[in-house]
Amino acid sequence: MRLGVAGLGRAFVLMLPTFRNDPRVKLVAAAAPRAESRSAFESEFGARGYASVEEMAADPEVEAIYIATPHQMHAEHVAAAAAAGKHILVDKPLAVTMEDADRMVEAARAGGVHLIVGPSHSFDAPVIRARQMIDSGELGRVRMVQAFNYTDFLYRPRRPEELRTEEGGGVLFSQGVHQIDIVRLLCGGRAQSVTAMTGAWDPKRPTEGAYAALMDFKNGAFATLTYSGYAHFDSDIWMDDVAELGGAKDPENYGAARRALQDLDQEEETKLKSTRTYGAGTVPPTAQNNEHFGPIIISCDRADLRLRPGGVEVFGDTERTLFEVQLNEAPRKTVIDALEAALRRNAPPSQTAAWGRASLEVCHAILRSAETGEKIKLTRQVGVASEEETS
Repeated sequence: MRLGVAGLGRAFVLMLPTFRNDPRVKLVAAAAPRAESRSAFESEFGARGYASVEEMAADPEVEAIYIATPHQMHAEHVAAAAAAGKHILVDKPLAVTMEDADRMVEAARAGGVHLIVGPSHSFDAPVIRARQMIDSGELGRVRMVQAFNYTDFLYRPRRPEELRTEEGGGVLFSQGVHQIDIVRLLCGGRAQSVTAMTGAWDPKRPTEGAYAALMDFKNGAFATLTYSGYAHFDSDIWMDDVAELGGAKDPENYGAARRALQDLDQEEETKLKSTRTYGAGTVPPTAQNNEHFGPIIISCDRADLRLRPGGVEVFGDTERTLFEVQLNEAPRKTVIDALEAALRRNAPPSQTAAWGRASLEVCHAILRSAETGEKIKLTRQVGVASEEETS
């Protein structure tokens, strides 16, 4: 698959181990504003660099475009790619506003192209394995899911807009959408309502840093979602001391995120953020395990499932079994699997444009419920592909 890349920042850096190690992908072009990043890309991949997404979309060799630009730019770049007839992999979230999400769904439809929202942690190999177990019917119906994650997200280097909710900042759009995607995939997709509260407790980081939500689903399942990015408790200690991206967690690094920001002004923090982009000397992390998004427990009729970096642990009536999921050399192989299925067999995954819009709707519902104290009804939900096929 001949892929162009829009944006050579942190999101692209995190996809590099997969792009470098999956033989099905050939990177042929990139669009980025920084000449240094474009030059590094051209040198490593023997590909072409462009100053704009529109120029890259006109390149006849580009078959599909991975959009890894800031959230608020996704709609514009999806429109350019779709208008040029390019299939699209757009990093989560699909967009910031529901209006942009609607435009993106329509752009993909009008352009006759596939749009996949990913990578998100709903593509994590243990999550996919758990969904396969659910589809088998052997464990009965999903009844309840608990998803729980405590990280240092809010204290990683940020650009100013990443601390403004209205521009997609805070934990909901960047982190909550991961958790929402996972829970929706496990529970069938069609959520009905959300009740939630949020926390914004640091005046120096004036956006949501935490939330707790209760969701119910059309099939009768319900789920609780809890997230904190305040860099105190770290729930990776409950994930076999494996970090989110699959690396080993070193307890000696506790507090490193907050320490790195001490005494930095906004300009210095923005410069620190730029060191995490491609071409700035950043080395992608080496995964030793599958990626994860914190502890997740799935309660079914005949067993509880615990997602772990190494697989899915099943707590049945009388036996406890770990079904191992091996790490692939291309850590996010499942994302490339989905892209290949869509492009080569016209078989998109659940995480389509409409799916991404549905997850974004839940993000906004959490914010609205926290503001009003009301249960928010959902109207834009779609189901999991495997369930839709049999319904």
